[in-house]
Amino acid sequence: MIEKLLPKIHHAMETLPRSIVKTVSYRVVILILDFISIYLFTGQIKVAMGFMIVSNIYTTIGYFVHERIWDKIKWGKAIYKKT
Repeated sequence: MIEKLLPKIHHAMETLPRSIVKTVSYRVVILILDFISIYLFTGQIKVAMGFMIVSNIYTTIGYFVHERIWDKIKWGKAIYKKT
């Protein structure tokens, strides 16, 4: 059903710069959400900042690797001819 809402053009391979920009933009959103949620639970800015920094280092690397691995997997990709 969701396929009907999406455009019929799909690039079969993501470029490295695109993956990097997607990773960075996603992490900015997660940084903000992490800080807000930890601060709301603890009420301590230092704790929220510490958690935010440490967790986002390893999760950024994990997301980037995950993204690049999935780009290599052909399952679920469709290549549409330009009309």
